[in-house]
Amino acid sequence: MTTAQDQKTFGDILIVDDLPENLRVLSQMLSENGYKVRKAINGKIALRAAKSSAPDLILLDIKMPDMDGYEVCAQLKADPETSEIPVIFISALDEVLDKVRAFQMGGIDYITKPFQVEEVIARIESQLTIQRQKLQLQQEIKQRKEAEEILHQSRALLASILSTSQDGIAALEAVRVPTTGTIADFRCIVVNPAISRVVQRTKEELVGKLMLKKFLSKQDPLLFEEFIKVVETGDSLEREFCYARDDRKIWYYLSAVKLGDGFSVTVRDITQQKEILLSLQAENQELAQRSTVDELTQTANRRYFDIYLNQQWQNLAGKTSSLSLILFRIENLATYRENYGDETSNKSLQKIANVIKQYLRRSEELVARYGEAEFAAILPNADDYWALQVAELIRTNLEYEDEPDTNEARAKMNVSAGIATFVPTLNESPSILVEQAKKALDRTREDERDFIEIYEEL
Repeated sequence: MTTAQDQKTFGDILIVDDLPENLRVLSQMLSENGYKVRKAINGKIALRAAKSSAPDLILLDIKMPDMDGYEVCAQLKADPETSEIPVIFISALDEVLDKVRAFQMGGIDYITKPFQVEEVIARIESQLTIQRQKLQLQQEIKQRKEAEEILHQSRALLASILSTSQDGIAALEAVRVPTTGTIADFRCIVVNPAISRVVQRTKEELVGKLMLKKFLSKQDPLLFEEFIKVVETGDSLEREFCYARDDRKIWYYLSAVKLGDGFSVTVRDITQQKEILLSLQAENQELAQRSTVDELTQTANRRYFDIYLNQQWQNLAGKTSSLSLILFRIENLATYRENYGDETSNKSLQKIANVIKQYLRRSEELVARYGEAEFAAILPNADDYWALQVAELIRTNLEYEDEPDTNEARAKMNVSAGIATFVPTLNESPSILVEQAKKALDRTREDERDFIEIYEEL
């Protein structure tokens, strides 16, 4: 079983007394309470023992031959190697002047003989606790000084490249809430001219000021939290940052790394590269759109028709839902061009495309220019009856007059339609639907009239 005594941090105690009996009693008492005990029978031995291996505390008798306790204490305090060792006088002298002198020599406590064991232990432990706290504080001060030295060296390194760097460079230290230790803001320590240009502030307006949180609150509040994470975790940060200035977006690439209880940040203006990239992306998007859109009619082109038909076929395969296709053909386009020219013919083609789009009202339906004189309508989840109704509505509304240069005649483009409906399966290809729609469209020519045909097996 672990006792409270086992858990205590024990000290190294030097007992100085010329009476062997006193040494024995004190030594036994302290040893039983878990302390490491060393003994000295006179002042000279005590001074040598303390200097060779400093104890945590000295129990010092006053009345000793050759060198009394006052002189021993005075020499201990005069020597830098032993001056910090706490000394407790333990003596039969009970006069006030004796006690006053003991404290004047550098003693920290005074125990009068005869003593109580509990009193001695309590006073020893109290002084050892103070010593431990003092040592801890010294270590913390040392660590703080080391951190400050590291920060100072880092500043010196930054200073050597600040004035010539085209990149913005800054060092900031954390400002913490005293009660919680959380980071409330960052104080600017070092900046170079490039950083000053970024935030449009002079060096004097930045150094020593708390400004980062306020600045980022208007630009990118999440970035402030990311800087806190750099300090708390030690992880570096690399990201792009957009800064609105004079109605223009300025883009920067920043890199932040932990530096003491703060961070250093490098900022590079990438606005020109970003604008070029965004311009290229816009051009690529326009090119992608052009690659799928018929420029004249602004409907899907043949390339996108093939892609979309295959997508819908795959989506419906195995769902027992039908997919319908309507192929429209302008029977007299060549003659119309010959009579009225390309400009008028193109306007009529655009009107036809708009009418077809007008009656394809479901989001999944698509109209495409299938050929020079052909349009196609893809109708997912539609049977042949639904497709026939759509085709009839479109044909009924395709009553356009031409706009010839003369008033000699009126003409319209004649449109035929072929309809095919199929329940897609993974074993079949969407090309079967296209072939059936083409066959239905060809039958309209066999009748030598404008007509709508639905594919049926003959």
